[in-house]
Amino acid sequence: MIANLVRLFWLLLGWVELTILTVPLYLFSFLPGEPRGPWYNRIFRVWCRSFVHALGVDLRLHQKHRHPLPPRFLMVANHPSAFEDVGIPALFDVDCLAKREVGNWWIVGRISAAAGTLFVNRESKASRGRVVKEIEKRLESGRNVALYPEGGVKGKRLYERFHYGVFDISLRTGIPILPVYIHYEAQDDFYWSDQTLVRKMIDLMMTRNNRANYYLYDAFDPRDFRDKAHYSEHVRERFLEWQKQYLD
Repeated sequence: MIANLVRLFWLLLGWVELTILTVPLYLFSFLPGEPRGPWYNRIFRVWCRSFVHALGVDLRLHQKHRHPLPPRFLMVANHPSAFEDVGIPALFDVDCLAKREVGNWWIVGRISAAAGTLFVNRESKASRGRVVKEIEKRLESGRNVALYPEGGVKGKRLYERFHYGVFDISLRTGIPILPVYIHYEAQDDFYWSDQTLVRKMIDLMMTRNNRANYYLYDAFDPRDFRDKAHYSEHVRERFLEWQKQYLD
């Protein structure tokens, strides 16, 4: 009983904190300029951490890499939940790629767009082409970009293939790929299937196991691969190894 009351108080505190940060971020999102600049990104990352707090998730970063992280990178991760949309920027200073629908989310979509989130219509070849050019522009400007090579939330376990786009960009730019394997201990509670966003947020707040583990591994050097198909399959095989280690 006491533990439940403490958790409820902690969640309420998180929502108060999130509300206090949301109001100015939303208002600042109407300022001219896209994205708004480093100051907005810094506040956005604090906002994401407040969102994690409000959802009651125990987000943990596990630094499994043996070598120093590259200063510029393309971050790739598996995508079993909607939580990654705040989990990744809460931990890493990156511009994220998200599906077009996220940009339409009330308040959250506008704040994310102002912070530099890129949106793509996965069914549109033209949209995919435009976002590739925008990713390359962000990389040239010194920003790092995070995306999900499965092409969306495909299931609790890895999808049958990784899309080639990020690997092609890495090969052409020479920028390494930095992998993050995401493991939710309560997979069913975190997995996002056909629930509404509000329903999924309630699921996260009600879960009996709120641990979210983000495992950061060494970067892949594009010079080690002959083409995007070889590159994609190699990275996917490593993700399958991590999946076996943490889920099987």
